Amino acid sequence: MATRLKVPGLAGELAAEFAGTMILILFGVGVVAQVAAAGIGDHDSIAWAWGLGVTLGVYVAARISGAHLNPAVTIALAVFKGFSWRKVAPYALAQTLGAFLAALLVRWNYTEVLHAADPGLTIKTQGVFSTLPGNGTLPVSEWGAFRDQIIGTAILLFVILALTDMANTAPGANLGPVVVGLLVVAIGMAWGTNAGYAINPARDFGPRLASFLTGYGGAFRDQTGYLYFWIPIVGPVIGGIVGAGLYQTLIGRFLPSAEEPEVGRVPTPRDEAEVEATRG
Repeated sequence: MATRLKVPGLAGELAAEFAGTMILILFGVGVVAQVAAAGIGDHDSIAWAWGLGVTLGVYVAARISGAHLNPAVTIALAVFKGFSWRKVAPYALAQTLGAFLAALLVRWNYTEVLHAADPGLTIKTQGVFSTLPGNGTLPVSEWGAFRDQIIGTAILLFVILALTDMANTAPGANLGPVVVGLLVVAIGMAWGTNAGYAINPARDFGPRLASFLTGYGGAFRDQTGYLYFWIPIVGPVIGGIVGAGLYQTLIGRFLPSAEEPEVGRVPTPRDEAEVEATRG
């Protein structure tokens, strides 16, 4: 007797996005807290932990929701890949809530060292939770950070679409999350100076809100007092659309046609075999 596959429905997809984003932020914000407040590690350990957090978060959520873990990804997929627009706002909310809860857990766990390193909970350790222009110290303007977020997220979406396009040379289904994680490591190492490579509205706003509610009164402003919080939200959304659009224009439209798996589902080896068969 054939076993009937269980369809998770929207509630299951939102739970997966919440859980996957929570895992991502536990590792990402956790490593920055360790480096900034305890002096353990450096920029490279931050880049690697963020990338590993992405990999592990994708493994958690991919089978159920597609593991967007990022509103910029969700919006870009709705614009160019047929993802349902009615799911965009619920996905973004689930992602932001997952990031918020994870940041609260990091804030609680690192309470002692954060207060020891920065008793006033100032801009000195605000970067543990949210991004700042020039990482709070370098001479980068707010508009320079906005430009940076557009470019960085465009790179992210351009490559994500290349890696998940079954008509292209996508990695094997089990390795996809690893390669996406390496992409984030590379962005962190190459594009982390101007704005801390948020490249994800949920990643920045959820922890920013958590820090504000737990004592960081200036969390929504940068080191100059500018109301900065909107830049890591709007910049990544624009950049994601730009990057996905460039992929479709430069690569996607020239690939041989192949039936892609349902949007929101990670490719399987069977999908890959079917695509190879269409290529002859």
